[in-house]
Amino acid sequence: MAYKIPESVLVVIHTPDLQVLLIRRADAAEDFWQSVTGSKDRPDEALTTTAAREVREETGIDAGAPGCRLRDWGLENVYAIYPQWQHRYAPGVWRNTEHVFGLQVPQGTPVVLNPREHTAYAWLNWRAAADRCFSPSNAEAILWLPRFAAR
Repeated sequence: MAYKIPESVLVVIHTPDLQVLLIRRADAAEDFWQSVTGSKDRPDEALTTTAAREVREETGIDAGAPGCRLRDWGLENVYAIYPQWQHRYAPGVWRNTEHVFGLQVPQGTPVVLNPREHTAYAWLNWRAAADRCFSPSNAEAILWLPRFAAR
Protein backbone atom coordinates (compact mmCIF):
# COMPACT_ATOMS: atom_id res chain seq x y z
CA MET A 1 0.00 0.00 0.00
CA ALA A 2 1.32 3.42 -0.92
CA TYR A 3 1.15 5.95 1.88
CA LYS A 4 -0.69 9.23 1.48
CA ILE A 5 1.41 12.33 0.93
CA PRO A 6 0.96 14.72 3.89
CA GLU A 7 0.20 17.66 1.61
CA SER A 8 -3.40 18.21 0.60
CA VAL A 9 -5.98 20.66 -0.67
CA LEU A 10 -9.25 21.91 0.75
CA VAL A 11 -11.59 23.27 -1.93
CA VAL A 12 -14.53 25.45 -0.87
CA ILE A 13 -17.03 25.06 -3.71
CA HIS A 14 -19.51 27.93 -3.85
CA THR A 15 -21.95 29.81 -6.04
CA PRO A 16 -21.76 33.56 -6.74
CA ASP A 17 -24.33 34.18 -3.98
CA LEU A 18 -22.13 32.28 -1.46
CA GLN A 19 -24.03 29.02 -1.23
CA VAL A 20 -21.44 26.41 -0.22
CA LEU A 21 -21.39 22.75 -1.21
CA LEU A 22 -20.79 20.33 1.67
CA ILE A 23 -20.45 16.57 1.33
CA ARG A 24 -20.90 13.91 4.03
CA ARG A 25 -18.08 11.39 4.46
CA ALA A 26 -18.92 7.73 3.96
CA ASP A 27 -16.06 6.40 6.11
CA ALA A 28 -16.84 8.28 9.32
CA ALA A 29 -18.87 6.92 12.20
CA GLU A 30 -20.34 10.34 12.89
CA ASP A 31 -22.16 12.85 10.69
CA PHE A 32 -18.96 14.37 9.20
CA TRP A 33 -19.68 17.12 6.66
CA GLN A 34 -16.88 18.83 4.78
CA SER A 35 -15.72 20.58 1.66
CA VAL A 36 -13.74 18.67 -0.96
CA THR A 37 -10.37 17.55 0.37
CA GLY A 38 -7.61 15.34 -0.90
CA SER A 39 -3.91 14.66 -0.96
CA LYS A 40 -1.46 14.99 -3.79
CA ASP A 41 -1.03 11.82 -5.87
CA ARG A 42 2.70 12.43 -6.15
CA PRO A 43 5.09 14.96 -4.56
CA ASP A 44 5.56 17.00 -7.76
CA GLU A 45 1.83 17.26 -8.56
CA ALA A 46 0.80 20.94 -8.84
CA LEU A 47 -1.68 21.98 -6.16
CA THR A 48 -4.14 23.32 -8.74
CA THR A 49 -4.03 19.92 -10.44
CA THR A 50 -4.71 18.21 -7.10
CA ALA A 51 -7.62 20.57 -6.43
CA ALA A 52 -9.24 20.07 -9.84
CA ARG A 53 -8.74 16.28 -9.69
CA GLU A 54 -10.24 15.96 -6.21
CA VAL A 55 -13.24 18.12 -7.14
CA ARG A 56 -13.95 15.93 -10.18
CA GLU A 57 -13.41 12.65 -8.26
CA GLU A 58 -15.60 13.62 -5.31
CA THR A 59 -18.36 15.71 -6.92
CA GLY A 60 -18.21 15.16 -10.69
CA ILE A 61 -17.72 18.92 -11.17
CA ASP A 62 -15.22 20.00 -13.84
CA ALA A 63 -13.29 22.94 -12.37
CA GLY A 64 -12.38 24.06 -15.90
CA ALA A 65 -15.94 24.15 -17.21
CA PRO A 66 -17.46 27.45 -18.45
CA GLY A 67 -18.52 29.63 -15.55
CA CYS A 68 -16.19 27.90 -13.06
CA ARG A 69 -13.29 29.70 -11.43
CA LEU A 70 -10.70 27.80 -9.35
CA ARG A 71 -8.48 30.05 -7.23
CA ASP A 72 -5.68 29.40 -4.77
CA TRP A 73 -6.45 31.52 -1.72
CA GLY A 74 -2.82 31.40 -0.57
CA LEU A 75 -3.82 30.02 2.84
CA GLU A 76 -2.26 26.98 4.52
CA ASN A 77 -3.35 24.98 7.52
CA VAL A 78 -0.96 22.64 9.29
CA TYR A 79 -2.76 20.22 11.55
CA ALA A 80 -2.40 16.91 13.34
CA ILE A 81 -3.75 14.02 11.29
CA TYR A 82 -6.93 12.62 12.84
CA PRO A 83 -6.17 9.32 14.64
CA GLN A 84 -8.75 7.36 12.62
CA TRP A 85 -6.87 8.20 9.41
CA GLN A 86 -3.28 7.96 10.75
CA HIS A 87 -2.79 4.47 9.24
CA ARG A 88 -2.96 5.98 5.75
CA TYR A 89 0.33 7.86 6.30
CA ALA A 90 3.89 6.60 6.68
CA PRO A 91 5.06 5.78 10.19
CA GLY A 92 6.16 8.93 12.00
CA VAL A 93 4.03 11.28 9.86
CA TRP A 94 1.70 13.10 12.24
CA ARG A 95 0.99 16.42 10.52
CA ASN A 96 -0.53 17.45 7.21
CA THR A 97 -0.24 20.72 5.31
CA GLU A 98 -3.51 21.72 3.68
CA HIS A 99 -3.71 24.38 0.94
CA VAL A 100 -7.01 26.26 0.63
CA PHE A 101 -8.72 26.87 -2.70
CA GLY A 102 -12.06 28.30 -3.72
CA LEU A 103 -14.08 27.10 -6.70
CA GLN A 104 -16.91 29.33 -7.84
CA VAL A 105 -19.49 27.42 -9.89
CA PRO A 106 -22.68 28.55 -11.62
CA GLN A 107 -25.97 28.26 -9.75
CA GLY A 108 -27.52 24.85 -10.42
CA THR A 109 -24.25 23.04 -11.10
CA PRO A 110 -25.04 19.30 -10.85
CA VAL A 111 -23.26 17.19 -8.25
CA VAL A 112 -22.51 13.49 -8.72
CA LEU A 113 -20.96 11.96 -5.61
CA ASN A 114 -18.52 9.08 -5.49
CA PRO A 115 -20.51 6.74 -3.19
CA ARG A 116 -17.35 5.12 -1.82
CA GLU A 117 -16.32 8.50 -0.40
CA HIS A 118 -19.52 10.47 0.28
CA THR A 119 -23.14 9.65 1.00
CA ALA A 120 -24.92 13.01 0.69
CA TYR A 121 -24.46 16.62 -0.29
CA ALA A 122 -26.07 19.93 0.60
CA TRP A 123 -25.88 23.51 -0.64
CA LEU A 124 -25.95 25.82 2.37
CA ASN A 125 -25.55 29.51 3.10
CA TRP A 126 -21.87 30.08 3.93
CA ARG A 127 -22.52 30.67 7.64
CA ALA A 128 -24.65 27.52 7.98
CA ALA A 129 -22.02 25.56 6.05
CA ALA A 130 -19.28 26.70 8.44
CA ASP A 131 -21.42 25.62 11.38
CA ARG A 132 -21.98 22.14 9.93
CA CYS A 133 -18.31 21.31 9.21
CA PHE A 134 -16.63 18.86 11.57
CA SER A 135 -13.17 20.26 10.80
CA PRO A 136 -12.23 23.60 12.41
CA SER A 137 -9.90 24.46 9.50
CA ASN A 138 -12.71 23.79 7.01
CA ALA A 139 -15.14 25.97 8.98
CA GLU A 140 -12.55 28.75 9.15
CA ALA A 141 -11.93 28.60 5.38
CA ILE A 142 -15.66 28.93 4.70
CA LEU A 143 -15.83 31.95 7.01
CA TRP A 144 -13.15 33.57 4.78
CA LEU A 145 -15.32 33.03 1.69
CA PRO A 146 -16.95 36.49 1.51
CA ARG A 147 -13.53 38.14 1.49
CA PHE A 148 -12.08 35.90 -1.22
CA ALA A 149 -15.21 35.74 -3.37
CA ALA A 150 -15.22 39.55 -3.62
CA ARG A 151 -11.79 39.60 -5.30
